Amino acid sequence: MAEPVQRPTDEPLTGWGKWKAPKYLKRGSGPGDLRLVAGSAVLGLVVAAGAVLAAGPWDSGQRKAERDRVAAQQRAGGAHHEGTTPDGPAPAPSAPAVLKALGATTGLTAPAGTSGLEAALAPLLDVPALGSVRTAVVVDTATGKQLYARGAGTPMTPASTVKIATTVAALSALGPDHRIATTVTLSPDSRTLTLVGGGDPTLDERALRALAADTARSLRDGGTGTVRLTYDTSRYSGPALHPIGPNENIAPVSALMAGEGRLDASDKGPAPRTDDPAGDAARTFAGLLGDAGVSTRSAPSSGRSAAGSRTVATHLSKPLSALVERALTNSDNDIAEALARQTALKAGEPASFAGSRRAVTARLKALGLPLNGARLSDGSGLDRADKVTAGFLARLLALAAAPDHPELRHVLTGLPIAGFSGTLDDRYSPTSPATGLIRAKTGTLTGVNSLAGTAVDARGRLLAFAFLASGTTSPGEAEASLDALAATLTEATR
Repeated sequence: MAEPVQRPTDEPLTGWGKWKAPKYLKRGSGPGDLRLVAGSAVLGLVVAAGAVLAAGPWDSGQRKAERDRVAAQQRAGGAHHEGTTPDGPAPAPSAPAVLKALGATTGLTAPAGTSGLEAALAPLLDVPALGSVRTAVVVDTATGKQLYARGAGTPMTPASTVKIATTVAALSALGPDHRIATTVTLSPDSRTLTLVGGGDPTLDERALRALAADTARSLRDGGTGTVRLTYDTSRYSGPALHPIGPNENIAPVSALMAGEGRLDASDKGPAPRTDDPAGDAARTFAGLLGDAGVSTRSAPSSGRSAAGSRTVATHLSKPLSALVERALTNSDNDIAEALARQTALKAGEPASFAGSRRAVTARLKALGLPLNGARLSDGSGLDRADKVTAGFLARLLALAAAPDHPELRHVLTGLPIAGFSGTLDDRYSPTSPATGLIRAKTGTLTGVNSLAGTAVDARGRLLAFAFLASGTTSPGEAEASLDALAATLTEATR
């Protein structure tokens, strides 16, 4: 059952009932399974070629497409992130944020007294697949003008679209060039090594091996023999478990972890997670130290780096810009929670769920965003207590596109590309007229579906949009309905 959500205060803008657009939708093999189909094969292929040429800077990471078996499995927290199909179009994670409209389009025609957007979006929002409550906002990013709104100020559960807020706050607070450091320190008496976690969720065995090699070199140069190994996670505080509890979509949140705490060989999608990510990382590091010729007295133990210790090795994460893109493209929950904590540390708040909530909220408020009704309980969107409005999400995206905020541009370049990358790589066909023209963050919890991002319309305008639905019963049908709404924006001319 979906949680109760306040209904919008404004009524639908038209009296149209059910509406279907054959040039966008077809019925697939499964019951009620709508999919976007070809309206212009040439347009889709041209856009596809351009997007593939613009490969982005982020490394290969976890893809967590939010799939329609979410509701059926009824997992803790109501979320499930799955891998994408292997035969889809090649991903292009960082294609340009603004693409020119290609080919000839006739645009939308509207009845007298209504705009094209009103005529097209209102009936699509009224389809039963979008559940009991649905809200929408569309904004012209160049002018900031709100072009369409329904329930713009109604607080809704956003699911993973809350990652847009998390990444905007992190980039604003820290800048796109910020890197997260993992260090190794040696005590003043040269008897204790400490692996100090800085909060880098992308730390992996390769990075730990490099740290071990640098540590061994430093100890040899200093004539240090056998040492004791400890690990320090004190940079983070508060509960490590996300409010949803142990879950295959996220590891316990720790300042020290390797491979996002995965217990299998996967690097994407759901996976069994360790309940001790810091201890596991330290034990791996101990083994790598041994390979590098450094003997440790016993198994590593938890403990803070001693006062007066000196740093003997450092590993820096990829720039924050790359972490943001990876978090958005792949809907990576572990990275999103780490970004929220990095924002808290910058603000002088405890790096905890509560401290992150305060820091992220304060940063967004300082940017002048409409926060009425907003509650940012976590950084990933797995917490059903999260609440935002469609107006808030659309304004976030418009801000990221603003010329006076270049530090936020990676929020746009990190959004999955329709038909090409991340959680949208199999949601649009290669020949759909919307393929390549939409970049959007998806969101899925049981009974909740959302889509927020940008679309290029027939006039070449970059439109920011947010569509939020609650009370949905079929994730597949809800996703298809949201995709149709976004596709409609690519045909808009006024």
